[in-house]
Amino acid sequence: MQINTAVQDGITILKVTGRMDATTVGTFTDECQKQLKTGTGRFIVDLGGLEYISSAGLRGILTMGKACKAAKAALAFCSMQSMVADMFKLSGFTSILSVYATLDDALAGMR
Repeated sequence: MQINTAVQDGITILKVTGRMDATTVGTFTDECQKQLKTGTGRFIVDLGGLEYISSAGLRGILTMGKACKAAKAALAFCSMQSMVADMFKLSGFTSILSVYATLDDALAGMR
């Protein structure tokens, strides 16, 4: 898994590519914690390049959601491929997390 970080309109965007599973989720949570420590208050996680997410990956997403809530940071997800979107729906994450179809939609929703 790779994570590329950028800032656009004061919003930190984490572009995740590859697979998020038990062996790679630590990379995701470490990067999220690093970004939270910088004081960034708004995050978008672009999952357009994420091909697969396991239950361990979903736990990592939930962990990030809880950390952002505790830090009073806004969090959104976008651009999910169908398998990842299905996992979000089945797990109930679409009802507790902000999910957008595209990065542009997520940016607009964060303004």
